[in-house]
Amino acid sequence: VKVWTPVLLVLAGAYVGAQMLRPLPTPQMVATETSRTVDGQFSIPWPAKGQGAVRVAGSGDLGTFGEQKPVPTASVAKVMTAYVILKGHPLRRTEPGPDITVDQKTVADGTSAHESRISGLTAGQKFSQQDMLKMLMIPSGNNVARLLARWDTGSDSEAAFVQKMNAAARELGMNSTTYTDPSGLDAGTVSTATDQLKLAEAVMKDETFRTIVALPSATIKGLPQQLINNNVLLTAQGLSVRGIKTGSSTPAGGALMWAAYKTVGDEEPRILGTLMDQRVDGPDPDATNSLALVQANSKKIIEAVRGALASAPVIRKGQPVGYLDDGLGGRMPLVATKDVNVIAVPGQQLKLSLVASASPLPHTAKAGAEVAVLTVGEGDGAKSVPVAVQKDLAEPSFGTRMTRLG
Repeated sequence: VKVWTPVLLVLAGAYVGAQMLRPLPTPQMVATETSRTVDGQFSIPWPAKGQGAVRVAGSGDLGTFGEQKPVPTASVAKVMTAYVILKGHPLRRTEPGPDITVDQKTVADGTSAHESRISGLTAGQKFSQQDMLKMLMIPSGNNVARLLARWDTGSDSEAAFVQKMNAAARELGMNSTTYTDPSGLDAGTVSTATDQLKLAEAVMKDETFRTIVALPSATIKGLPQQLINNNVLLTAQGLSVRGIKTGSSTPAGGALMWAAYKTVGDEEPRILGTLMDQRVDGPDPDATNSLALVQANSKKIIEAVRGALASAPVIRKGQPVGYLDDGLGGRMPLVATKDVNVIAVPGQQLKLSLVASASPLPHTAKAGAEVAVLTVGEGDGAKSVPVAVQKDLAEPSFGTRMTRLG
């Protein structure tokens, strides 16, 4: 006893010291949910054929329909043309931007039958970038799309610009999209409704673009006639549609990318949708009737979504949304510090994302200390709320440290 007791005490002391000096595991944050579904049910009145997708900026996707396979886009391709132009040549809403000179090729293209174009141009005319974008997006000028492509790259060909369009598509995650021309006239320019919705959300962040595509008409000095937008939904009562682009051709049928709004309290969420491959039965020269069909079908969807869209309670103050795991068996609940209401439709599934405010996470904190942020929804306009520890957070106890094996 006299020999081994001191030895055992020394060993016990060494063990205690070693256990107490061991670095504590880094706390890990775990979310209790990754999504939350709004109470109730809602069904989008999709058409019988084709494909489509709808989302609300900030709250996320409402749904899709149809097989999301690449189909011709027709003039909806011009949205990407405008996106690439504005990305390379940013423009404020009130700025005219640099002058762009009309070349002989643009003039010749303006006489082409069976495609949308800006006619009456003469070589050497100069128009501002702002006015060129209006000619591109309002009456859907194919010849202007090609001119902008050549101007952007300083080339006699549109090929280099088309490469930029495809690169931008990859950056936006539009993996089922291929551009072969800047106007969409070529049937090889194909995409899906879900891909075009990604583009819609990205391009509508640009104030200049939003202003242009909301115009039912425009008068430009130097043009013999007023520009008229063939998107009839822009002037439809009770829809609050402000864009974005129509498309129609024999290969594509009717296509429409749209943006609508609804005032809910002090917010005005943007509702984005794309509808593609809409076709009428029977002869349809230049897809004129299919264009009317896609706008009529889109109108039904917009009316239904606007009618169902409302502010919904999703998270309540004090509600547990996750916990801190100290790595030694201890779990501290994390709670929302305030209510979160999201503008959504009944039955909509909302994404929940819990992200630490700082790294590493603390081992100690007072009750109510904010350690993370919970985001409800996706993209611009998503709602966020600080998340705090529910009670005082203390380091693992002496007993826990002593029994730590791993």
